[in-house]
Amino acid sequence: MSDLSTPDAQRAAAVRAALPAGGLFAGHDWRVSPQPFALGPELARDLESLGRVLLQFYRAVNLLYRRSVDGKAPAWVAQWLDQGKPAELIERQRDPAFKSEVPRVIRPDVLLTENGFAISELDSVPGGIGLTQWLNQTYAGLGEDVVGGADGMLQGFASIFGDASRVQLVVSEEAATYRPEMAWLAGRLGERFQLRDGSFTDFAAGDAVYRFFELFDLANVANSGPIADLAARKQIRLTPPLKPIFEEKLLFALLWNRNLRPYWRQELGEGFLQRLLQIVPQTWVVDPTPLPPQGAFPGLDLTDWTQLKALSQRDRDLILKISGFDETAWGARGVHLGSDMSTADWSAAVDHALAAWPRAPHIVQRYHKPRTVEAAYVDPTLGTTIPMPGRVRLCPYYFVSGELDSARPQLGGVLATVCPADKKIIHGMRDAILAPCRV
Repeated sequence: MSDLSTPDAQRAAAVRAALPAGGLFAGHDWRVSPQPFALGPELARDLESLGRVLLQFYRAVNLLYRRSVDGKAPAWVAQWLDQGKPAELIERQRDPAFKSEVPRVIRPDVLLTENGFAISELDSVPGGIGLTQWLNQTYAGLGEDVVGGADGMLQGFASIFGDASRVQLVVSEEAATYRPEMAWLAGRLGERFQLRDGSFTDFAAGDAVYRFFELFDLANVANSGPIADLAARKQIRLTPPLKPIFEEKLLFALLWNRNLRPYWRQELGEGFLQRLLQIVPQTWVVDPTPLPPQGAFPGLDLTDWTQLKALSQRDRDLILKISGFDETAWGARGVHLGSDMSTADWSAAVDHALAAWPRAPHIVQRYHKPRTVEAAYVDPTLGTTIPMPGRVRLCPYYFVSGELDSARPQLGGVLATVCPADKKIIHGMRDAILAPCRV
């Protein structure tokens, strides 16, 4: 028997009724929670302050790459980050015009674990900005005190473009899933913001351009060349910058590399460095270059990457994934959890990663199992509230406004994705609950 008159059912119905006519994700749906996902006060404080740490990490990565190119830091850093990229893109990345530019939207994937939380990766071209703004304003309209407030995402996103007279939001075909949410966001922001595709070229001096396409896809984005040229001449303001280093997951392997520890300590400070090492899983680059006879990969006690294949299933609590610059490097594609795979499948994944070097570097990352949380959603037909033990990924969105050393990150909102507890890798599937967060 259905009961659509309960408070939970009415709230969920109000959320669904507020959904824009064009939807937010093309071809995607999710389960609706009657309440936002609740963060404890300590976790909320940690997320609020995390933006400063991640911005400083991005700045340090940027400087490390430049120093490596100039011969003032180990050459292998730039070699790792440049391999597999076309020469033209490397040249763009090294252009003095973009010397100090870092992404102005920072979104970590935060997994709640038994020991706190872990950041599995960073995304500098994230989806979900429009969705999180819509969730925040919708649940705020129901009386909920959401993180970032009703318009925190809206104001934060607008702030990253400074005083640009027009803002062009360029969304590629590869990112078409997210076009509805960006169209809705542009509508909320007013005439200053316009949604564009890869064919738009009517840019004017003083415009700002938001690049909603990954750099591996440049050849399929017809206006990427004009955008790059205008940005290099400082005629438009471009974010994220044309720097594929910020789309590489192997940045965490650089953080964990002991050869670079003095550099990180100097550029991050001891406090920020220790905080990152506590929340970033240990990460290694799958570089098949032979080690000397006494060499071993720290923390793994392996002397050759082929030995990964011989690990028992219990010892394979490891994530193997492509680092970046590839169509499989986003949306949970190209991600393998060793303990959840047969020996044959795991061995095939390891062989593939080794064969992909150096065109497409892969990384191995220690798997921090997300803890089980209690969540619930409302069945839209019956109106009943259904408990759903799940595992959660939190996506806080930090928006960086201001120039150079005066730039500061602001937390605009936090998106919670709760997947059923039997799912090992968390992403926005149809069976997941998507909700804003509150303290």
